[in-house]
Amino acid sequence: MEWNGKSVLVIGTGISGIAATDLLVKVGAKVVLFDGNEETKASDVREKLQDGDQVEIVVGNLSDSIMDKVQIVVLSPGVPIDNPLVETLREKGKQIVGEIELAYTLSQGKIAAITGTNGKTTTTALVGEVLKSYYASVFVVGNIGIPYTSVALETTQESVIAAEISSFQLETVDAFQPEVSAILNLTPDHLNRHYTMENYGNTKLEIAKNQRNSQTCVLNYEDAFLKETAQNLKAKVFYFSSERELEEGIYLTGENNIVLSTKGEKQIICHINELNLLGKHNYENVMAAVAVCYFMGVPVDFIQKAIKEFVAVEHRIEYVTEKNGVKYYNDSKGTNPDAAIQGIKAMITKTILIGGGYDKGSEYDQWIEAFEGKVKLLVLLGQTSEKIAKTAREHGFEDIVMVSSLEEAVKVCTEHAEPGEAVLLSPACASWGMFKNYEERGNKFKELVRAL
Repeated sequence: MEWNGKSVLVIGTGISGIAATDLLVKVGAKVVLFDGNEETKASDVREKLQDGDQVEIVVGNLSDSIMDKVQIVVLSPGVPIDNPLVETLREKGKQIVGEIELAYTLSQGKIAAITGTNGKTTTTALVGEVLKSYYASVFVVGNIGIPYTSVALETTQESVIAAEISSFQLETVDAFQPEVSAILNLTPDHLNRHYTMENYGNTKLEIAKNQRNSQTCVLNYEDAFLKETAQNLKAKVFYFSSERELEEGIYLTGENNIVLSTKGEKQIICHINELNLLGKHNYENVMAAVAVCYFMGVPVDFIQKAIKEFVAVEHRIEYVTEKNGVKYYNDSKGTNPDAAIQGIKAMITKTILIGGGYDKGSEYDQWIEAFEGKVKLLVLLGQTSEKIAKTAREHGFEDIVMVSSLEEAVKVCTEHAEPGEAVLLSPACASWGMFKNYEERGNKFKELVRAL
């Protein structure tokens, strides 16, 4: 796609929108940057840009004259494709692309792209570390916090890219074609945006839609939807499983060895005790990462060394500290019930659990059921607190304390936790409304705990 001289509208002034705008200016596009929030200050937005004088910034409403003059519209991931403004622009015949597609058209090298409901960040970070152990030019980008657009022009034909791709970003891919893709799992999430699980699952499958039969898609054998739809993919499918041995795939044995089985040869990659990661979900992340890196051309001995040295990503069942015999864990990245279930499963002692936050339309029954005598007290805050409390009581769990802030939550936990027990922040909800993102929430929790 040619961008030089094109009139491009970028919608959204967050980290993705700013990075996309900077990239477009560098390649000669004429950019209009738009934010629908009337309280946004154009001067503040301009300061974030590398060359703000080259960009027209519009806040509040978009005029017909601007809509008529732009040729291409670049959406930030937070902007739904059925947004009324986007619908209007589409009706006017404007080409709609996302920031991942923009970056792809301007980058070089081979891409390993990872998606799924849970485990994306850990798996992408692990893939990135393995790739760095073998390749000279490696970029780790996407939903992990570094916009793909911010590094696109730095890539070369020799580069390899590990990209965490969200369902929001996959709504707008067109030509995007990774060398290896991976879909880790599918559980209900973002249904306020995708409406149904079928829509959500099909959006995730977009990651592999352009792959050829010489390329690879890594899938979870234990996910019924993925297994059922795998036959529709052009790419070669390679499975991982934590439940059974596979003739062709990677799996966890009863002896807790991770085994790579391919072309009739079985290789033990490692024993789970050699990893710095806790929980079955993390062993699945490791298996997926091993498979992705194997098909990205990394020799097995390099893979083995890198995965054994890898340390868990921040905010995902992250050990914080021990105070008065109580261990504190930050799982702020547990932003949906399924992710939070993995957080509970990783705990090995009685646990006081902090939950609640922004309502994404999730149901909490399976999360509550996962307590299984392990959760001693549930401390709830945020928009979903009443909904979660109601669900908990329906399942016979009555030990609930409602609080109005994270500070109060930590105080309640310290009053009830006894030596040998754990306190876990694993909200099962997004952070919006109380915090900008799960990182800010997790950092605040760590700050409060360390100050005890």
